[in-house]
Amino acid sequence: MKKSLILVGIMSLLMACQQPSQSTMIQEESIQQALTSLQQTYPNADLVLAERGVRQVAALWQEADGTETDFVELVTTHYAANAEEKKVLYNRLSHILEQCGQSADLLNNTLQEPTTLVGKGEPSTVDWIISGYSPMAHFTEDMFANKIAHICVLNFPSYTLEEKNTLGQGWTRQEWAYARMGEVFNTRIPGSIYAHSAQAMSEAENYIAGYNIMMHCLRNEQGEQLWQEPMALLSHWNLRDELKSNYADVPNAREKQEMIYQVMLRIIHQDIPACVVNNAEYLWKPYSNEVLISPEGSNDYSQANVQEFRGSGDERYQKILDIFHAMQQIDAYRKDAPSHVLRTFNEDLEIPKEEIEALFLQLIQSDEIKAVAQIIRERLGRELRPYDIWYDGFKSRSTLSEDKLTAQTQSRYPTALAFEKDMPRMLMDLGFDKDKANEIASHIVVEAARGSGHARPCVGRNQPARLRTRISDKGMDYKGYNIAVHEFGHNVEEVISLYDIDYYTLAGIPNTGFTEASAFLFQGRDLQLLGYKAKGEEAKGEEVLDMIWGMYEIMGVSLVDMAMWEWLYANPKATAAQLREAVIAIAGDIWNKYYAPLLGEPDCPLLGIYSHMVGYALYLPAYPIGNIVQFQLEEHLATYKTPAEFAQEYSRIYQQGKLTPDAWMRGAVGEAMSIEPILNAVREAMR
Repeated sequence: MKKSLILVGIMSLLMACQQPSQSTMIQEESIQQALTSLQQTYPNADLVLAERGVRQVAALWQEADGTETDFVELVTTHYAANAEEKKVLYNRLSHILEQCGQSADLLNNTLQEPTTLVGKGEPSTVDWIISGYSPMAHFTEDMFANKIAHICVLNFPSYTLEEKNTLGQGWTRQEWAYARMGEVFNTRIPGSIYAHSAQAMSEAENYIAGYNIMMHCLRNEQGEQLWQEPMALLSHWNLRDELKSNYADVPNAREKQEMIYQVMLRIIHQDIPACVVNNAEYLWKPYSNEVLISPEGSNDYSQANVQEFRGSGDERYQKILDIFHAMQQIDAYRKDAPSHVLRTFNEDLEIPKEEIEALFLQLIQSDEIKAVAQIIRERLGRELRPYDIWYDGFKSRSTLSEDKLTAQTQSRYPTALAFEKDMPRMLMDLGFDKDKANEIASHIVVEAARGSGHARPCVGRNQPARLRTRISDKGMDYKGYNIAVHEFGHNVEEVISLYDIDYYTLAGIPNTGFTEASAFLFQGRDLQLLGYKAKGEEAKGEEVLDMIWGMYEIMGVSLVDMAMWEWLYANPKATAAQLREAVIAIAGDIWNKYYAPLLGEPDCPLLGIYSHMVGYALYLPAYPIGNIVQFQLEEHLATYKTPAEFAQEYSRIYQQGKLTPDAWMRGAVGEAMSIEPILNAVREAMR
């Protein structure tokens, strides 16, 4: 899953990509006075670039910063007039950002350990409260107070996305680094506002982390138990993965899938009894929604009191509203980008929303998708059901028993430390030489997660990247291993794009979709890392079909997430109940347009199940972007025939760092992001 607290990482909290709106605090006369002073003092300076910096400082200047005379003095005093002075300033600012960022990240990580990791004791009330604390919330505020932010903006002005995509074609690495430095302080939002948003996201994330369904407590309408061993599955991730595992030849596979589907619908509608969430004390019939109770040690079950075990009260949707209201507070300070939707696409992803929607719809409505659906229909020997959106039969592991795979992973990885010690071997199997494999692995620690698996990046070079996945007292089951390999892909990218980068402000990737691409690259090789043979040509064809079907699913989910946020801004005073009905309607509408013709069941709200919608505020579009990027990378990397060549080229690509998506893709594979390669590959596979 995602990076750093998963949405609110240190640098992403600080950085934006739009020029600040103009202020009336500093008058044009004072701006001209400052420019004249610069021209007289530094006659050889680049005055065009200087004017950009001066005007951006003026736009951010507030009464607390001083008078207009103070403004002119700051500009004249702190302008870096030549290349050497500018380089020295950049290096000092980079050092400050890295040291402050990693120190805050260490504190944040330490404070969150009781709520995010197992083995740290049961979290107390104060642990849950402090988990929402953001040590960097007031950082920007403090840097404006001591004038470091002004100095940074003056000497490293920001550029619009359009400017970066055009001017950036001729930029050096240093010019790119300087442009990214210009984005660190180009907005000015009170720390209390950032702190509030961090708290809202943390509370939503904690809510999701504890949303487990006890599968061994489920009963069909005949009272039969389908899952015999104790099994706690986190919604939605583990529920989805368990549903996928039942495309293999296992007992009661179809009935299990239907029951999981019913559980998901109950969660979406929020009529799931609150008492069955993360609680093994009750039995539950998902179809009739009947809760059964039993005296301790007895098999005498009776129907529970309906009033006592009512639904969960729309808490799921209230968490979304809480984040939305926190984003509204930021909106008030961003007249240039007055919505979380605009900031997500134009600044965080750096791809306009319209372009992303067009890519998604092009694939969703393609003839290739219809053809793949027909193949699935023929293989299953039945009409498709809504949950077949997660059909897993194209994967090579679909012919393998998950119980067998789990026995293998539990034996190999009884603890998080066992997986950590095996990482150098895995990297060498992928083609990294011994020294590089050990170096990368030395910067990653593996920890057992309380909630879902995720990767937490190293913000600075004195802190490790953190790989988190679920590990029971029996060891790492296959689901946990598969997640761990995915997160490992995140971590490897995170280490390479920090430690092997030439400029600190270029550390990272264009957007979260590009780290997801790395995670998918690794995840697709999970069986290979367990010792199974690499895919043959037939298996590669199956893999292409699997990939486009997965893209079909996640693009629909993303469209629901995007439409939900548009609805929130159109209905800012909505209640949780109203939001629930809106999400169900939005999911049903998108289903009817693009999914019901292939999967049946009109008005199905299944696309609204993803937990990301609750805790991670428009993160979902990053996944299909990652899928698109991954496929183009896979095609490119396939031209490198040996593992060593693969590893070398992978490293080169991710050493590009934080360019814009367009510049990064052209540098990686020589072309812009596109779904045409996957459509072509599907056509070839179906021949």
